[in-house]
Amino acid sequence: MKGPSEPAAPANVPARVWARTPLRGWLGRWLDPQYAWKRFVHNLGPKLLALLVAVGLWLMATAERRANVEQGYDVPVTVVDTTGGAVRRTTSTLNPPTVRVTLSGLPQRLRQLSGKSIQAVVDVTGVPEGSFTRTVRVVPPTGTRVSRQEPERVQGFVDTQLIRTLPVTLSVATPSETSLPRFAVTPAEASVSGPARVVGTVRQVVTSPATLTAGTEREVPLIALNAAGQPVVGVETRPATVTLRRLDTGELPVKALPVVLNAPPPGLKVTSVSVQPGTVRVVASPDLLGRLREIGGSVEYRAGTYTAPVTLRLPAGTQALEAVNVRLTVESQPATPAPAAPAQPSAPAKADAPAQAETPAQP
Repeated sequence: MKGPSEPAAPANVPARVWARTPLRGWLGRWLDPQYAWKRFVHNLGPKLLALLVAVGLWLMATAERRANVEQGYDVPVTVVDTTGGAVRRTTSTLNPPTVRVTLSGLPQRLRQLSGKSIQAVVDVTGVPEGSFTRTVRVVPPTGTRVSRQEPERVQGFVDTQLIRTLPVTLSVATPSETSLPRFAVTPAEASVSGPARVVGTVRQVVTSPATLTAGTEREVPLIALNAAGQPVVGVETRPATVTLRRLDTGELPVKALPVVLNAPPPGLKVTSVSVQPGTVRVVASPDLLGRLREIGGSVEYRAGTYTAPVTLRLPAGTQALEAVNVRLTVESQPATPAPAAPAQPSAPAKADAPAQAETPAQP
């Protein structure tokens, strides 16, 4: 029987050395198609089963690694400024204040993250005071990578930090008509800090509107307002909250009544009137309050548009809790002439007396 053909010696190996190497016999057997086929089909079933088990284990072990997905987050931009100097600096009007960051990673890892878990940093170190446009650097959490971000640059303004101290203004819900609440705020002052041009627009610091029952207290946040009464964004109040305490302990005989003004004098016409407040709270005995329906008020009228105080005409035994003012627009009105009286018929003339009666007699 003819044996399998022997493989030729490699070009860099002498033939006599190749004839003595064990590799010559092993390669010779595997290069024989019949031998190779016999070895392949030998125990073919167990071999295929082992291959399937190995592939299954690999798929299970790498399932999460191959299941990388993408997820977007809204990340707030953090400004870093390490510029030295005696004057502290801050930034304002950051536009946009957040960037949209899309991360790639395992689903389980991405589900654990939020926008606050990702860092989006803008470094303004050394940037002169004024407006700036800088690149945002995103630092992805461990196990993720940044696929994309929008936008890549943000704008803002570098300004000197300013601190102001303002009194705290009380803001509470409208009390009932039968109560006269008294409140105390602790502390009575708060500081507002931030960019100089933003802090300069703050006109007052007020408490967040709150409703308190008699003898109770609670912590309420502070709000910085501008001249128009709108909240100022980009400033920090310290403390952030104050203690609001209601000092009264019960209800008082109080009633809110409308204010009725006196009529204008002749020659003047009221074209616009606005009473502030429209109702005045009055303290009196319950019996007297039950009989009152309105409170009269007197104001001096003159031509023009003006604001004047109203003098309340309070019944004996009552006291008003608010001062009342009125905004008036008054016009001069010419007096209407009175209609002429109808002419009366004249009486008939009497006959002249005799001349001798008027003239003295002559001697």
